[in-house]
Amino acid sequence: MATETFDNTGPKYRWIDEAVFLGFLLLAFIGVTPFKAPDPLVAQLSGAVQTGAGDALRQIAYLAAFAAIVFTAMRRHGARVFFSLPWVLLGLLVWCVASALWSPEPAVTIRRAGLAIVLVVSAMLSVETIGTEKALKLWRWVLLAVLIINIVSVKFVANAVHPPSELDPQLIGNWRGVYAHKNIAGAVGAMTALIFLFTPRAKIWPKLADFAVVALAVFFTVMTHSKSSLGLLAVAAVAGGVYRIAWRREIDRTIALVAIGLVLVAGIAFVLADTNVLARLFSDPREFTGRTEIWRAEIAYIRDHPLFGAGFGTFAGTGNVPLLSKYIGGWVTEAANGHNGYLQLLVTVGGIGFVLAFVALIVSPVIDFWRRGVLGEKAIQFTLFVFLVLHNLMETDFLEGDGVAWVAYLVMLAMLGNLRRRGS
Repeated sequence: MATETFDNTGPKYRWIDEAVFLGFLLLAFIGVTPFKAPDPLVAQLSGAVQTGAGDALRQIAYLAAFAAIVFTAMRRHGARVFFSLPWVLLGLLVWCVASALWSPEPAVTIRRAGLAIVLVVSAMLSVETIGTEKALKLWRWVLLAVLIINIVSVKFVANAVHPPSELDPQLIGNWRGVYAHKNIAGAVGAMTALIFLFTPRAKIWPKLADFAVVALAVFFTVMTHSKSSLGLLAVAAVAGGVYRIAWRREIDRTIALVAIGLVLVAGIAFVLADTNVLARLFSDPREFTGRTEIWRAEIAYIRDHPLFGAGFGTFAGTGNVPLLSKYIGGWVTEAANGHNGYLQLLVTVGGIGFVLAFVALIVSPVIDFWRRGVLGEKAIQFTLFVFLVLHNLMETDFLEGDGVAWVAYLVMLAMLGNLRRRGS
């Protein structure tokens, strides 16, 4: 008598893999305590920070999701699934852990590096397990659900809007939905609009439905008054459109690159022609809602610690003297993040870690985008890439706890890598 073989990798069990990824997305984009109002001082200083590094319940939830993702990935692909992890990104994570050797707060560095490892591995393995198309479909449903909750909650949940008790009067009345700050909500709204705008559709009615979601997402982003997200939404949408059109033929790619180069040269020439404007902009602490003060302190710190940095995760929230306290005083010393992902990387992991991060997070994706492939899918990845790379000029997303923008970036990288391995 033939023995019946138990196949736990077939279509019958794929819903488990998808459910695990869905749970990971819900945890990242909604969390375990939605609508939780932060302390007003913390909210004012933290800006767009959203991290569960010190939240025991959230850490347990992520560890559970991580264990489930590793189990389903190995059940489907075996141990070889770990070869799908980007080696340079893994090198960056190793460097983050190693920085505990010179960190003033080694326990904090290890704990936050551990969360970073959990997030990277979870995003990469889950997308590799279910594939880019299914991952994108589930991500769209999560973003749509979050968008609806965010809009509806404004009417029924007091904490969905920044209250009159905010220390910063400019925040009062701005929509934030399930998130702690309007800048987080604005970024999620902008990413939702971009994903639904660039999802390829063969039929007209599904595309019209997508346009309706785009309109709602733009409306919500406007109501958050997140200026950076609104501006970058337009820039990323144009970039995605150019990518979708130009990457069909070699001559079109060349024309697009030349045009982009001319725009950049013109912008640099404009700045150099009137350096007084730039000097005034960065000398006025009121510009960019005080970010310039933080940036100057970060640059001063980098000059003193160019190679190794302070140690991963030690920029703020360690319970001890703030990292930048000797470089600048006042409220800036209490800032919870550097409001620039690139400068904060240099401060915390130094020049060596920054090079690893730049190669893993910028150079490698650019190489993948240059290759021809499934234009509809890659246009989505490209527009998110542009949005988040530019977003890090004003906010800190890279390796910033479990912030939604960082998780979105990881999912984008995972999808891009999955397409490359499939030869798409």
